Amino acid sequence: MLKGIPAILSPELLKRLCEMGHSDRVLIADGNFPSHSVGANAHVIRMDGHGVCEILDGILQLFPLDTYTESPVKIMEKVPGDQVATPIWDEFKTIVTKYDSREKAIGSIERFAFYEEAKTCYLIIATSEKALYGNIMLQKGVV
Repeated sequence: MLKGIPAILSPELLKRLCEMGHSDRVLIADGNFPSHSVGANAHVIRMDGHGVCEILDGILQLFPLDTYTESPVKIMEKVPGDQVATPIWDEFKTIVTKYDSREKAIGSIERFAFYEEAKTCYLIIATSEKALYGNIMLQKGVV
């Protein structure tokens, strides 16, 4: 056991987060995201039974966001015409704002472009999150 480390962060996850360098990205994916096929070249860690928000909050307690880019946090845009509610985005904003005060810290990417960006992530965390469009990508900054 270590002091000051959020309990939700497993030793494997801590190892992978520590391996990441400046500008590397981690995707915390909802339960519908094709984590293993999109993440064929990434490290994929399964965190079944957990939601994206609790993992996001745990990671941001230790993980510096990139200050060299305007929006180091990205979410997937809704498909045009999709009327599904996305209350999880408000939760994302609340959590990110605790750790980064920039107004534009969170940006968005068109769905298929998001999948392409996800293919270049160093790490993908597969969760059991049920919220639709509940995917969030973080770009690591400098400690």
